[in-house]
Amino acid sequence: MRDQRAWREVNRRNREWLRPWEATVPPAPPGHLTQRPTYRQMVRHLRHEAAAGRMMPFVIDYRGRLAGQLTVAGVTWGSMCSAHVGYWVDEAVAGRGVMPTAVALAVDHCFRAVGLHRIEVCIRPENMPSRRVVEKLGFREEGLRPRYLHIDGAWRDHLVFALTAEEVPEGMLHRWHQARPGTAHK
Repeated sequence: MRDQRAWREVNRRNREWLRPWEATVPPAPPGHLTQRPTYRQMVRHLRHEAAAGRMMPFVIDYRGRLAGQLTVAGVTWGSMCSAHVGYWVDEAVAGRGVMPTAVALAVDHCFRAVGLHRIEVCIRPENMPSRRVVEKLGFREEGLRPRYLHIDGAWRDHLVFALTAEEVPEGMLHRWHQARPGTAHK
């Protein structure tokens, strides 16, 4: 809960920047969730899902301040060993390599430490900054999921991008550093 103030401030400042991409709650039958959870409810849910092994929530720290959030969710074991990744970043640090680095670190953690085999990222077709993140990292585009998530008040189509552990034998962060001029490790 120690990040509550910073998280709220970054979200408040980025409300318009994130509005076209943030999930919304569709109309629901009586007794069901009809509004966004509070920060405390969100943290409680993330902790519960993480403890159950279904989710890995991360705060993105950039130069000592909260700059975004990345969540590995829908963790499925058995014959799938897969999950999907969702994220957002403070507009003030967008375009600086923060999100590709965060996604690369999360993918490496999922493949190497956790033992997952496949990671998906679903992105609205018009969200070019997010599409650039997965393109920079070498995710392959697999197709369209019509009306996949409720975003900005309506059911929205999403493109599916995916990657398997075999595609990044040296790790995603290594691949990202090799692709960025001036960051390759010798």
